[in-house]
Amino acid sequence: MKTYKEMSKEELLVLKSELEVQYKTFQDMNLALDMSRGKPSAEQLDIAMGMMDVLNSEAELKCADKTDCRNYGVLDGIKEAKELLGAMMEVSPDNIIIYGNSSLNIMFDTVAHSMIKGVAGNTPWSKLDKVKFLCPVPGYDRHFAITEFFGIEMINIPMTEDGPDMDLVEKYVSEDETVKGIWCVPKYSNPQGITYSDETVLRFANLKPAAKDFRIYWDNAYTIHHLYDEHDMLIEILGACEKAGNPDMVYKFSSTSKVSFPGSGVAAIAASKTNLDDLKKQMTIQTIGHDKVNQLRHVRYYKDMDGLLNHMKLHADIMRPKFEAVIDVLNRELGGKDIGTWIKPMGGYFISFDSLEGCAKEIVKKAKEAGVVMTNAGATYPYGNDPKDTNIRIAPSFPTAEELSKAADLFVLCVKLVSVDKILESK
Repeated sequence: MKTYKEMSKEELLVLKSELEVQYKTFQDMNLALDMSRGKPSAEQLDIAMGMMDVLNSEAELKCADKTDCRNYGVLDGIKEAKELLGAMMEVSPDNIIIYGNSSLNIMFDTVAHSMIKGVAGNTPWSKLDKVKFLCPVPGYDRHFAITEFFGIEMINIPMTEDGPDMDLVEKYVSEDETVKGIWCVPKYSNPQGITYSDETVLRFANLKPAAKDFRIYWDNAYTIHHLYDEHDMLIEILGACEKAGNPDMVYKFSSTSKVSFPGSGVAAIAASKTNLDDLKKQMTIQTIGHDKVNQLRHVRYYKDMDGLLNHMKLHADIMRPKFEAVIDVLNRELGGKDIGTWIKPMGGYFISFDSLEGCAKEIVKKAKEAGVVMTNAGATYPYGNDPKDTNIRIAPSFPTAEELSKAADLFVLCVKLVSVDKILESK
């Protein structure tokens, strides 16, 4: 079978005509499907409904230490919640602060704190002439939105199959004191689904920053979001940093937003005592305490790590067929045609697709015109600018199986159409 690039101009024109007929058929379906964000489906939300029953007006709302969760207090989270999320995050409960429902909110607050007050006694970033962040790409658009909001310069760091290009990371971090942080999604990365290798994690832990206030923003959002019983393993970063003599270099974030209910989860930061004490200074002004009732609800429902993992198997049973369906369509329809590449993830919420150069925006546009909304091309890069215009993030979680089948078929059709046009430009 010929690849598209091996086909003659005449063969490509015939193919284009056939593909346009198929595309018109999709347009006539009047589809209205959304694959733009990594949202849990209604079926996934249903499996956590039992959480609504563990607390009621008759329930005991005191913790084991007699803390009344109905009242003010307990700035850093109830003991039981710190134990539960500590187990999920693989750190001691003593190294955790429990916040509200969103780890993204914690990340924003942490950057804001660094801008306003500085990091652990260092000069506030707002008083510096230049502040830079390293951004592994493709990456999470909301990370980039935070740094862009604060006017922080972002530097692209290419992702490899083992994680960020560590040669570049080490060079920037060790040579440039204006580099103050790096965004990381270390397990089942957004959007590629890559898990950082042991070597990558250890190289992170052994960084020698030029800036005393450099921090790794370790967003381990998908730590227990496996698709298969055999899943990726990740070295725990706080312990690795401590062993390397860099205990203060990392902020680690996670939440139950996609475990229980988005918008009603529990989020946490794990860090060294120095970092936590620094952040608490702001928290004492910012809040009297986060939602302890919701913390208690999660503890009463999941109980322990086994409860969390058993619940995540239910998520996996729903998610896995969707991911495999998309991968199967990509393999069947685009395999051997040399017009795109993709990675089969072992967990997380996304499939990353790379088109021919200069095609991603047009593919997304064509899909939208036929009724399927996808994440904007370029969103996985700082400033929404993918220099090669290749990366597209596919989010299979939210549509039903029937909707997903149609959306995947339309997507590969758009890839074919746009690729044919691109190749014809050079014929």
